[in-house]
Amino acid sequence: MRLDTAAIRRGCPSCEIKTFRHLCGAELEHFRSAAKAGGALTVACTQQAAQFTDEAAERPDGIGFVNLRETAGWSRDGANAGAKMAALLTAAAVPAPDYPLVTLTSDGIVLIYGRDETAIEVGRMLADHLDVTVMLNQPTDITPPAATVFPIVKGTIRNARGHFGAFELTIDDYAKPRPSSRDRFVFESPRDGTTSRCNLVLDLSGGMPLFPAHDMRDGYLRADPREPAAVLRAVLSARDLVGSFDKPKYVDFTPGLCAHSRSKLTGCHRCLDLCPTGAITPAGDHVAINADVCAGCGQCAAACPTGAASYALPPADTQLQTLRAMLLAYHAADGTHPMLLLHDSPHGTPLIDALARHGDGLPANVLPFGVNELTQVGLEAVVGAFAYGASAVRFLLRAKPRHEVTGLSQTIAMADAILTGLGFDGCRVATIETDDPDALGAQLGAIETLAAVQTPATFRTVGKRGDLLRFALSELHRLAPMPVDVVALPQGAPLGTISVNTGGCTLCLSCVSVCPTGALRDDPERPVLKFVEDACVQCGLCQSTCPEKVITLRPQIDFRAARASAVAIKEEEPALCVRCGTPFGVKSTIDRVAAKLEGQHWMYPAEDKRLEILRMCADCRAIVMTEQQFDPFAGVPERAPPRTADDYSRHRDNKN
Repeated sequence: MRLDTAAIRRGCPSCEIKTFRHLCGAELEHFRSAAKAGGALTVACTQQAAQFTDEAAERPDGIGFVNLRETAGWSRDGANAGAKMAALLTAAAVPAPDYPLVTLTSDGIVLIYGRDETAIEVGRMLADHLDVTVMLNQPTDITPPAATVFPIVKGTIRNARGHFGAFELTIDDYAKPRPSSRDRFVFESPRDGTTSRCNLVLDLSGGMPLFPAHDMRDGYLRADPREPAAVLRAVLSARDLVGSFDKPKYVDFTPGLCAHSRSKLTGCHRCLDLCPTGAITPAGDHVAINADVCAGCGQCAAACPTGAASYALPPADTQLQTLRAMLLAYHAADGTHPMLLLHDSPHGTPLIDALARHGDGLPANVLPFGVNELTQVGLEAVVGAFAYGASAVRFLLRAKPRHEVTGLSQTIAMADAILTGLGFDGCRVATIETDDPDALGAQLGAIETLAAVQTPATFRTVGKRGDLLRFALSELHRLAPMPVDVVALPQGAPLGTISVNTGGCTLCLSCVSVCPTGALRDDPERPVLKFVEDACVQCGLCQSTCPEKVITLRPQIDFRAARASAVAIKEEEPALCVRCGTPFGVKSTIDRVAAKLEGQHWMYPAEDKRLEILRMCADCRAIVMTEQQFDPFAGVPERAPPRTADDYSRHRDNKN
C-alpha cells in the first residue's frame, strides 16, 4: 500500500514517523532498536502483533498497535488516505483508563434442559468435565441408560433468574424416574414450584429462551437440538466454564443522583425501559444495577439524564477526547468531509476487513471508530463529533441486532433534531444495518458529500456526560450555519423546560420538594416558584407530584439557558400574620380558604373573631387558642357510642 507520509506527519506533528517495507522480517532490527528506547511506541500494523510483543518483552512503556492496512491503506482510495492514517494514529495514542472488574465463580454445576435423547447424549459428553443434571421437558418414549452416571429428571422451567455461577430456576411438573424403568422412563408423581440452583444452564429444549436478550446472559448457553454443529459449539463452550472469571463492570452507578422516584411517585424510568437483560430494577427512590447480570449494552448510561449511570469502558470523557484527537488530526493533515463510522469489534471489524480484502475498502474520508457497544454512544459524543468537524456520522449495526437498540434510535432522533434546527442540511446521522461487506461499501459510497463546520472546535473537557453535552452543544451552536436560540426535541428527550398554568398554581411548592436536580426552586423570604432550565432533566417528578396538575413537560434546547439565572414562574404577595406581622403563607390562598369557611362552617360563624385565627402564623394561632380557651368541639353534640355485639344481643333478647 502507498503511504502519504507528508500528510501523516502534518496530522501527527509531535510524533516521529518512520516507514518500512518489511519491519517484521528483514528490517526487524529497526524495531528492536526502537523498543529499547523509552517513550510511547506504536506499530501501525496488526499482522504480526504477537511477534512484535514477544520482541518487546517487558518493555516498561508497552507497545501499541493500529491497523492502518484494512482500515485505510487497502482501499481504492488508499493513496489519498494519509489524513485518515494520521487520525487513526493520533486516536490510538489517547490513553485508556483502567476499568473495574466483576468476578464470577462457577463450580461446574450444569443443568441440561432438553426434550429427547440429545440432552442425555450431551450429558455424557460433559460428565467428565462438569457436574451434570439432565432435565427433560415432557419426555416421550426415551429408553433409560443401563447405568446412572448423572441424574435424569423431568420438569418444565416456569421461571429463570440469576447469572453465571448463580442461576435459580423454578420448575413445575418435576419428578424423578423410578429405578424400575425398563423400556422407557416411568416417573414418580410430579410436583410444582421446585427450586433448582446451578452455575450453568445449557438449553436444548428448542423452545422460547429462558431469558430476555439471551445471547447476552453469561452462563446461559442455547442451541437448537436439530443442529448438531450448534449443539457441539455449546458443549465446547460449557466444558471450560469452571473456575473464576473476570468481566468488566460496565456501568458505574451513583444512587444519590438518580431521579427515578420521590415520595413513592415514579419520575425517570428511561434505564428501566431500555435495559435488555433486566439487570436494572427499582430500589426505592433510585434504581439498582446488578453488575453480575449487566451485559454492557450501555443504553442506561447513554440515556441517564443526571449522570447517575455512567459507562466505564471507556468513560464518556475519554471517548470524547479520542474523537477530538482523531478529527483534529484529520483536519490538520488537510483531510476533507470526514465521516465517522462507529462500529463494534465482533461485527464491524470483520466486515471492514472483508471489504478491504475483497472489495474497494473504506473511502478515504470514512474514519472507523470502534466501541464496545454501539448503544453506549450518547448524544454528547455525536454532538461533539460535529463540533470537532465531522460532516456525517453512521452507526454500523447488524442486520438483526442482538438486542433492542431503542436507546440508540432515540439518540439519533435527538441529534437529527438538533442538527436540523441549527441549519445542518442533509442526512447527517443514520444507521447502516447490514452483515454484507459489499452492501456496506455500497451504502458508504452512496452517502452525499456534506460540508462540516468551517473551523472545528478544539474544546477538551472532563467530567460527567451532562457537563460534556452542555459544552458540546454550546460549541456546536457557536459554529452552526444558522444558529437559533431554541430547538424543539422529540418526546422523552432529557433536556427541556416546563409549562405551568399559573392560574391554577397555588404555590404549594410540592414540585420543589421532589425536584432531584434543583431545577425548581423557592425563596425562603417570599412565596415564589423559580425554574432553572439548564438543570432540568425532564424526569417528570414535578408533573406527577403537582396536586393541581398544572405542570407540563416541554422537551427542547434553549442555548441561552446555560447563561440564564433562575426565572420566576409565579410570584405572589405573602400572607402576613395579623397579630405579629410574620409572613407565613400565600395571601391569595389564605383569603380563598377564609372566604370558603366564613359562615359556611360551624367552627367559623360569620363575623366571629375565630376567623382571625386563619390569618395568623402557627405560633400566634397556638397562643390565641390557649388564651381564649378555644375548644373546637364546644357545642357539638356528643356522638352516640358505637354499637357492640352485646348491644345486638340485648336488643334481640328484649324482642323475645
